[in-house]
Amino acid sequence: MNSEQFESTIPFGEPGLMRASAYRRYLDEKEAESAPIGISTRISSLSPSLRADLLRFEQDGTGSEAVEVMAACVRHSKRVTVHFQCGSMVVPVTVFPRERLVHCPMDMDELVDRHLSQLRVMHVEPALLPAPGDTQGSQGERSALHHPLGPLLWNLALRGLRRELLPEIAGPASYRVAPALDVNRLPAPPLLIELIHRLREKSVHLRELSEWPGMDRDRAIRLLNALYLQASLIVSRSHPDAISEKWYGGEPR
Repeated sequence: MNSEQFESTIPFGEPGLMRASAYRRYLDEKEAESAPIGISTRISSLSPSLRADLLRFEQDGTGSEAVEVMAACVRHSKRVTVHFQCGSMVVPVTVFPRERLVHCPMDMDELVDRHLSQLRVMHVEPALLPAPGDTQGSQGERSALHHPLGPLLWNLALRGLRRELLPEIAGPASYRVAPALDVNRLPAPPLLIELIHRLREKSVHLRELSEWPGMDRDRAIRLLNALYLQASLIVSRSHPDAISEKWYGGEPR
């Protein structure tokens, strides 16, 4: 795709962002061209394993949410560029799971503080940029546009659109925080830090966590998703609490 045909939305000298309307027209054209294949162009160029993972969300008609796509990329350890609709613009965020970095042409504070709750996935493709250290020269070096992956995943889970448990941790289960989690590196308020310490000491099911001080079901779900995306959530299907949840169908007794 030739980005020169799209009108820039930010001042000269800064990384250019495309207009969402123009990018949508481009995707619609590509979708029409690939219709006989039967696979959405949103994910058609990805590895088979990652494509199969994301295809679950394509097939249910809801499309992929930001946190689902990011979780899948990290789970499969695939470098990808995710094109997010952010208001009237498209923001390409490149994910480097092994390096635990993301590249984002928009100021990260602005993305998190102003746009996180409205991010929509438009397109996912193999990474368009090399990872820092992969090649010699400026394109392979870490720049001001590279940011730690962990805080973005944390904020996406806590403040993004998804309000249900990710499929990998859903269902009858009990949860506990892994001892190795460094809570000092998380952008979390004191109350959440206290809850995380409690989750280190005992396994709980979703219903119990929802009843802790300062929590409800939505907050509990978001916290569990956030901990999972930090690779710091221990999920047990055989713990007595998990078996009890299954017996009672996950509903309050």
